[in-house]
Amino acid sequence: MVKIYGVYRSRASRNYWLAGELGIEVEEVPVIQAYRLPDAGAKDAPLNSRSPEFLKITATGAIPAMRDGKLVLTESLAINLYLARKHGGPLAPGDATEDALMQQWALYGATAIEAPALAIQFAFGQKRDATPEGGREIDEAAEKLRRPFAVLDAHLGREGHLVGGRFTVADINMAECVRYAQAHPTLIGEFPALEAWLEAAQARPAFQAMWAKRLAEPA
Repeated sequence: MVKIYGVYRSRASRNYWLAGELGIEVEEVPVIQAYRLPDAGAKDAPLNSRSPEFLKITATGAIPAMRDGKLVLTESLAINLYLARKHGGPLAPGDATEDALMQQWALYGATAIEAPALAIQFAFGQKRDATPEGGREIDEAAEKLRRPFAVLDAHLGREGHLVGGRFTVADINMAECVRYAQAHPTLIGEFPALEAWLEAAQARPAFQAMWAKRLAEPA
């Protein structure tokens, strides 16, 4: 059985979402981020990203990680692409062209969207929007997102989905990168096709099941 190392309040969320869409069983191994603990090295500390036991699995110390037989894979987007290809079906690439496009969109999400979107989530989560400095950081991050969001909005307005005119792993990967920007009260609403696509993705039963488990975990 495939093992996923990581809690729901981490990027492992996208792997658990995909597993639900694929209808596959995975063994969930909760590994918490070391920075969330007062002393990650304490004897009574829970399994975390700096635990020697976890570092034996992956020296990167990054979650999520996946083990499938002898294969150990990190990077949540890569894990999703692998699982989709392995299990096939409509969520997977149907040919080499779709495979290339799914990789392209995953890289675009990781390089152009995720960092400024995370900056927005962090600022609002820390209530930094109430300070002049925090407001400037949010404005700068939002401005960085407007161009890639416009690219997505135009593409989704034409195609409905990222690849193949159907819901695929590419949509899951991108939706999870975009999700962080939902902390901003108005930004995504500037892009109607993007907003509608994200709402539809997050209305799916597999997302809702994942999200319920995420909310049930300690913040």
